[in-house]
Amino acid sequence: MAVPQTHAALAGAQNEFPSVHIAARRGWLALDLPELWAYRELLYFFVWRDIKVRYKQTVIGAAWAVLQPLMTMLVFSLFFGRLAKIPSQGLPYPIFYYCALLPWTYFQTATQTATNIVVDQQRVITKIYFPRVVLPISAVLSGLLDFAISFGVFLVMMVYYHMVPTRAVIWLPAFTLLAILTALGVGLWLSALNALYRDVRYVVPFLVQFWMFASPVVYPSSLVSEKWRWLYGLNPMTGVIEGFRWALTGHGQPPGILLAASSAAVLLLVLSGLVYFHAMEGTIADVV
Repeated sequence: MAVPQTHAALAGAQNEFPSVHIAARRGWLALDLPELWAYRELLYFFVWRDIKVRYKQTVIGAAWAVLQPLMTMLVFSLFFGRLAKIPSQGLPYPIFYYCALLPWTYFQTATQTATNIVVDQQRVITKIYFPRVVLPISAVLSGLLDFAISFGVFLVMMVYYHMVPTRAVIWLPAFTLLAILTALGVGLWLSALNALYRDVRYVVPFLVQFWMFASPVVYPSSLVSEKWRWLYGLNPMTGVIEGFRWALTGHGQPPGILLAASSAAVLLLVLSGLVYFHAMEGTIADVV
């Protein structure tokens, strides 16, 4: 009678712990949203771990999130503002530059973190299964804490300069979402490329620096000819930065054609990034 009992125990164990068959997803954009939701706790873990690692054993901790845009704002205000006399749309130079540095610093940090995250997590990738797209998403979301801290400093600056937000501030969440999607689209491309070609991480700092001067960070987009404004707006960060300035201060014109062009570019960037990352997802574990 011992043998039947053993078979019954095995059958009960199989019912208690059902097997899961993992197969390659089909389709050019097989983004499984229910699967991402099922792994939401893992996403939370990656985000929280990135934040802890970033400030572990640092002297001033989260103050680094303030120092970088603050020091850059002071340098820009002195050299591009006081000395070069670049137009600031009637805004004080510190406000003018800090408005642009808020989304730009977030984009810069999120992009650089997302570029390296697949390679940094190679031991996890080669041992267990989870949706690999969780990694660049976590890198993009973890930068939002620094963004929130920097935004608190901007509120203090607004009080100092006796500025009150206008009704345009209701558009701020939309521009923030646009910045997140831009960082995600770029992060998807660069993280997959860096898994294949390890020298990509060395190109990214130069790319980000060039991208900053191709965006209206140190100058207003009004300096660009109206004829070429739509082409300039194909830079996704153009609509984000101009949108932040307008939403936070109410100065300038709403970024109409710039926002339309930038939104289209962001949509294309995210979709193409998902397609490319999905194409590389099956081989990432073999090449990292």
